[in-house]
Amino acid sequence: MSKGRLEAFSDGVIAIIITIMVLELRVPHEANLAALRPLILVFLSYVLSFIYLGIYWTNHHHLLQASRHVSGSVLWANLHLLFWLSLIPFVTAWAGENLFATLPVAFYGTVLLFSAIAYYILTRTLIGCHGQDSPLAVALGRDFKGKISLVIYAVAILLSFVNPELACLLYVLVAIMWLIPDRRIERALAL
Repeated sequence: MSKGRLEAFSDGVIAIIITIMVLELRVPHEANLAALRPLILVFLSYVLSFIYLGIYWTNHHHLLQASRHVSGSVLWANLHLLFWLSLIPFVTAWAGENLFATLPVAFYGTVLLFSAIAYYILTRTLIGCHGQDSPLAVALGRDFKGKISLVIYAVAILLSFVNPELACLLYVLVAIMWLIPDRRIERALAL
């Protein structure tokens, strides 16, 4: 089965998710800087979520570049990932509008955790489709960065009930880890 439709569909869904998220930013009614002050946390939650969606989009692109074809199980694994990513606008707005309160921060982390699990499932499903000696399997190796991200998310979710601000810093840490370009797939494809 061709991977082209999967790529186009995923790109479209992620674009819609970003659009929905930006529509949650409410324009203030006053034309002064003081009117922007209440929106700072909403904007910061938007920025972090935009970065996360960008990370998923670029890594998804790399995954599919390393793939020759997809199967029905890959399509379902991809839909599973898109489901969790589609919840990002909701938890982003909830966390930002409630000043990063405990429960919204925990739910934000839960969506990030399940998005990461879904991405891991997608990578394993693609490897199963292409074989353990495929360029994708070789590039991902043991996927330390993916696994440590899961651990950090789980710790941050628990920590959000004690210190939501520190939990948010852990979410930022994971985003920074993934912002550093991951060249594993590009290197494997160049061989």
